[in-house]
Amino acid sequence: MRIFIKAKPNSSENKVDPPSPGGLGEAKKNYYTVSVKDPPVGGRANRAIVRELSEYFHTPNVRIVSGHISRQKIVEVDL
Repeated sequence: MRIFIKAKPNSSENKVDPPSPGGLGEAKKNYYTVSVKDPPVGGRANRAIVRELSEYFHTPNVRIVSGHISRQKIVEVDL
């Protein structure tokens, strides 16, 4: 499945927040918010995001499809 995420690098804790119900149309989409302590340098934040989502969904099959240098990303999760 593909999910939309909003990345928050340099956060005080690592966590995944699911989308809030009742998003407003296509502009809101249903974004998961992924906070990671790692900085967005050298792909460290992206690796931390993949690690956090792997734990959250209990699968090692997580990869970033789009948005490698953006805070908004599309991620593929194979359950």
